[in-house]
Amino acid sequence: MLGAAMLLFWLPLVGAGATDKPTQESVPLGEPPPGLALFRWQWHEVEAPYLVALWILVASLAKIVFHLSRKVTSLVPESCLLILLGLVLGGIVLAVAKKAEYQLEPGTFFLFLLPPIVLDSGYFMPSRLFFDNLGAILTYAVVGTLWNAFTTGVALWGLQQAGLVAPRVQAGLLDFLLFGSLISAVDPVAVLAVFEEVHVNETLFIIVFGESLLNDAVTVVLYKVCNSFVEMGSANVQATDYLKGIASLFVVSLGGAAVGLVFAFLLALTTRFTKRVRIIEPLLVFLLAYAAYLTAEMASLSAILAVTMCGLGCKKYVEANISHKSRTAVKYTMKTLASCAETVIFMLLGISAVDSSKWAWDSGLVLGTLFFILFFRALGVVLQTWVLNQFRLVPLDKIDQVVMSYGGLRGAVAFALVILLDRTKVPAKDYFVATTIVVVFFTVIVQGLTIKPLVKWLRVKRSDHHKPTLNQELHEHTFDHILAAVEDVVGHHGYHYWRDRWEQFDKKYLSQLLMRRSAYRIRDQIWDVYYRLNIRDAISFVDQGGHVLSSTGLTLPSMPSRNSVAETSVTNLLRESGSGACLDLQVIDTVRSGRDREDAVMHHLLCGGLYKPRRRVRACWT
Repeated sequence: MLGAAMLLFWLPLVGAGATDKPTQESVPLGEPPPGLALFRWQWHEVEAPYLVALWILVASLAKIVFHLSRKVTSLVPESCLLILLGLVLGGIVLAVAKKAEYQLEPGTFFLFLLPPIVLDSGYFMPSRLFFDNLGAILTYAVVGTLWNAFTTGVALWGLQQAGLVAPRVQAGLLDFLLFGSLISAVDPVAVLAVFEEVHVNETLFIIVFGESLLNDAVTVVLYKVCNSFVEMGSANVQATDYLKGIASLFVVSLGGAAVGLVFAFLLALTTRFTKRVRIIEPLLVFLLAYAAYLTAEMASLSAILAVTMCGLGCKKYVEANISHKSRTAVKYTMKTLASCAETVIFMLLGISAVDSSKWAWDSGLVLGTLFFILFFRALGVVLQTWVLNQFRLVPLDKIDQVVMSYGGLRGAVAFALVILLDRTKVPAKDYFVATTIVVVFFTVIVQGLTIKPLVKWLRVKRSDHHKPTLNQELHEHTFDHILAAVEDVVGHHGYHYWRDRWEQFDKKYLSQLLMRRSAYRIRDQIWDVYYRLNIRDAISFVDQGGHVLSSTGLTLPSMPSRNSVAETSVTNLLRESGSGACLDLQVIDTVRSGRDREDAVMHHLLCGGLYKPRRRVRACWT
């Protein structure tokens, strides 16, 4: 449904202007109606959706060709390919139509292309890793963004005062601060596209990516405040306006987070009652998350922060309530929508750069902006990291700081914001647009191409993609409880103490309220551990069986059937140990108690799943 809405509202993007053409051509008076036509060309009726589908198809085919060569994929990020493809397609369209037909419209970008990417990032974000590094993420997102915006804007204004920017760039201090606010924020789409291919370690990735998500609130506030000051004029700005700008930072950020958490609560509570209507579970996830984004946008709050907190806050409860098939549908649909939106964004960035009518070049402004965003980004990271390392248990070393400084990529968010500027209020808009396009292309293409060799040369610790073993999880939970107990004993209520209190509150109240009773009990006590044991048992059995067959050629011993093991072994074992309770599954199935019925169903499920791999292997060998 979200994909259909995206297609319907992409009419401005494809430039469809003939959708109001009548389906039947008018017949002049006095002439007989035409006869039955065997074939009729109706391009204008399908122009908009056909072009959207065609653009996505071309980009998808390009991605297939791109990934056929491992040498190319190891050197060139996919985002660079899509931008270059957009440049080629835009040049072809410009040569044929003599004008730029297709552009990345800000409304289309913010309302339809950005939400799937942010939802996918927030929903599948590792929550523990995110909250473990929340202090560093907030520092870089808030303090770092303010630092980059003000230093870049003031430096560019000083460059103009020194005569290194042409006098035709008619911009004052407020204009440069406005430009600094939109060009200094790290873009989540660009960071996600590049860093996922680099595979840096989890801590480094979550800090840079978390910064790119949470700095949206600061960027929105700075952009709106500076834009309002430019429209008012520097002479009309009063001291109360500055105070309102500072207050709006808290309103936009905290309000966006609150909207996301409210919709996360509603989504988790709604999925608790979908046991008999599983088919609508994926639809509810997308609709309520998208409603959180639109609600925050409607209230002029941080929509990116709203949908991030919605996905981050609801996943635990939603995953426990919905079925396995619904979880699979949500995962792959969300990944598909995010990949599709990301493909369209980078391709349209390349196409938009072909439109030279929006370009107004000034070498001093372009070169100065490139230098200042790199220099002040690196200086800000070094200063903030020095402060953070005074409080971090595991400090960020110099290599991490280099990657963080070099990984501050700009992307479609900056381009969409600069397009929204009013030329009558900001006379230097065309110069700002050209500079933004150069900055985006430089960060995505040049830095995107060189960041992977830089990571290899610096020997940055790479991510280890594997699920933790039961032993690792056991030790992790043990250390959490020990550290929380130590903080409680010494009277210092630190991070581990409050996390332990939150887990107790969640287990006592939230989980019981937002999860179905069976889902809450099974998920917390049985299912996770038994699933891992099941997989490990199946892998071990296959490895041992394959070794026996390959080395000796002997056949495997016959496996006990499901009926003989699943239904009698547990009962007989407990009866031999002296239990007097009636554990016959056929008797339990007839009991009307809801809890007993759930126990019986779970018993069937676990036993059937345990021996299913063995039966499959045995069928293949026989």
